[in-house]
Amino acid sequence: MAVSLPEHTLLTPGPTPIHPDALAALTRPMLGHMDPEVFALNREIQADLRVMYGAAPDTFTALLAGTGSLGMEAGFANLVEPGDEVLVCVNGSFGARMAEMATRYGARVRVVQAPHGEPIEPAAVAAQLDGARLVAVVHGETSTGVLNPVPALAALVRGSGALLTVDAVTTAGMEPFFMQDWGVDYAYTGAQKCLSAPPGLAPVAISARAFECFAARRTPTPLWYCDFDGLRDYWDRQSYHHTVPVNLHYALHAALRAALAEGLHARQARAAQIGGALQRALAPLGFTPYVARPEARLPTVLALRLPPGFDDAGVRGRLRERHISVTGGLGPTAGQIWRLGLMGETARPAPYLTLLRALEDLLGERGLAERFLDALAPVPA
Repeated sequence: MAVSLPEHTLLTPGPTPIHPDALAALTRPMLGHMDPEVFALNREIQADLRVMYGAAPDTFTALLAGTGSLGMEAGFANLVEPGDEVLVCVNGSFGARMAEMATRYGARVRVVQAPHGEPIEPAAVAAQLDGARLVAVVHGETSTGVLNPVPALAALVRGSGALLTVDAVTTAGMEPFFMQDWGVDYAYTGAQKCLSAPPGLAPVAISARAFECFAARRTPTPLWYCDFDGLRDYWDRQSYHHTVPVNLHYALHAALRAALAEGLHARQARAAQIGGALQRALAPLGFTPYVARPEARLPTVLALRLPPGFDDAGVRGRLRERHISVTGGLGPTAGQIWRLGLMGETARPAPYLTLLRALEDLLGERGLAERFLDALAPVPA
């Protein structure tokens, strides 16, 4: 007997609500991972990923059977050898994770840091570039809502000859990404973020230059599961490597097609519109942007500093009783901020109207939903 579950309003910075097309694709009958139909599907996914990433035609794209953190780890496992100089940009939890992973793979890690809530400064990267084999940066730092200046950083790295790895977990698929034009060598995201597909896949893009560096390795890749050659054996040569989650491929394909059909510029505008309306609605309560510089605010994760005396855990707990999930701060920002997801299907008016009406009730504050709707209304001609 089917169990009826209450509808949940998921407003977190990942996972995001599953796109209806992706949800329908999950119900397709199972096929074997070596089936010709699956290989044809995979080719379409690879082509669509090149479009999403703005990648060159010879860029290798694939899906790793794991979350975005596997995408992060696969880059270091394949492109870093013990003793390599690696420069990691750290201004939040996920930049710090990059530094830890690179260290575990034997790299000599140098860190360029910026305080939480502030972007990485290109001048600070330029000062430490000498001798780096690889530079790693998080495009959108999910833990703080900061957008790092990847185009400016990439221009510096290009001149140094180092490889550039970019964590695009909260950017790719929701706004234009220009892998080829910027000179990014390795990029990855998670299916459950901007694309609103189920968790469990990490879409990656690997440049021809990254493959050349991989081919010149002195030692075998320590991570067999995501060895670049093994991935290429399955995705390009159609030979067995490991069993891929076929139905997740179907769901990702559907979500990716929906994103590209909508258009990345349109999705970017949608996130910006919802984010701006939310700030206007919550400002009278004392919510303020955590990131001071407007150009450094991540459009897909709205980080808002909480009003003085606001009961963070208590309010979020009462919202959860109403089946509304909101995420607080991570690490040093716990109890200080809310992080509201504006990726994929979360960046819609309906779920945030649900939140604002619930806050009106819980806080005894009227007008939140009305201000939100007024901010969304088109400006009269």
